[in-house]
Amino acid sequence: MNRAPRVLLSALALAQPMGGVRRQAVQLFPRVAHLLQNAGGSLTILASRDGLPPDLEDALPTFVTRLPSSAASGGALARALSEPRALKSALDEAKQSSAPYDLVHTGHLPVPGISTPFSLMLHDLRDLEKGAAPIWRRAAARHLLPGILARAAAICTVSNTMVQEIGRRFPANADRVHLIPHGCDHLALRPRTPSSLSTACADLSAVSGKGRIGIGPAKTMRDDRPPILYLGHLERRKNLDLLLDTMVRDPGLPHLLIVGLAKHGEDHRLAARARELGLQSRVCIFGPIDEVELPRLLATSGCMVLPSRIEGFGIPVLEAHRAGLPLAVARASALPEAAAPGTPNFSPDNPEECALAIRAALSQGPGTLQVARDFAARFTWENSANALFSMWKQVALNCAST
Repeated sequence: MNRAPRVLLSALALAQPMGGVRRQAVQLFPRVAHLLQNAGGSLTILASRDGLPPDLEDALPTFVTRLPSSAASGGALARALSEPRALKSALDEAKQSSAPYDLVHTGHLPVPGISTPFSLMLHDLRDLEKGAAPIWRRAAARHLLPGILARAAAICTVSNTMVQEIGRRFPANADRVHLIPHGCDHLALRPRTPSSLSTACADLSAVSGKGRIGIGPAKTMRDDRPPILYLGHLERRKNLDLLLDTMVRDPGLPHLLIVGLAKHGEDHRLAARARELGLQSRVCIFGPIDEVELPRLLATSGCMVLPSRIEGFGIPVLEAHRAGLPLAVARASALPEAAAPGTPNFSPDNPEECALAIRAALSQGPGTLQVARDFAARFTWENSANALFSMWKQVALNCAST
């Protein structure tokens, strides 16, 4: 094959809220579309009946073909029932026009049975972990994932930790696992201007209807020190109970600001537990914020802490480093890999260690923070796009020759 491949991207699940998956899509696919186009290939996107999220739609070049469909965007079962017909229709139409796709790319499960080679992006293996997914979802993943991986022409993931984990769990597929790392150069940089929690909250603009919930009203918080920041989705695998326990064990820590979209009522569960622990005046659960607010949030916080048990990568780690924000991370999953050498860390089960790591982060000097900035500068979305483009070219070439 003398040209780049024609790739059909099944984007049904990309309407989900902003997080690592959506961030990657918005930053990666527009860039790789240009690489394909310049090398004689193409990217076509199969959208759900809800269309593409506005940020992805705006970022994609006009030459990328958008294929509307009646397939569902949300819920694995709804997608599984509606995607096969939509995908088959798109593949058949391409064949009839004498321009068949060389490769299908998807990032959600299950993957319908298709004859066209496909690549699969796995951000993590949370669906296999007890306590990280509903029982039915774990059962489905354990049943379906081995066969899907065996059928895939290529398996992509976002960290060396995940490359090793997939290889360990599915050794027969280890030679088809490819690293497509995340980038972190998507946010504007602002000078560090640490501010009190009350000032930070007053300046933040919450997503409509999802602002600060019933604990920690900013006006009652008297601590003038910049807050400890958690940034990310609110769900059980993120291990946010550890932060509440840490605040109890070390009452001298600054206030805690939790920012992110809650799943399955996790914000209200955490708020109830904070009240039980007597932390209602020291913890603010804010909810998701508008994207444009992130640079200011990173510039004004005192430090960031990420206590997750399961992470395929952890983009907020690099966002913090790039912004010069001190950071402490749990020694779990891919977080240590994403963090710069020497980043304070702690066991995800030990609030005393967590408190010590936070205090170590808060005491970091300019030299240490510059080392972290330099480390984060290696992770660019341009590098990620080049890695994906190279992988697609090689996989399509291998499939065409067999």
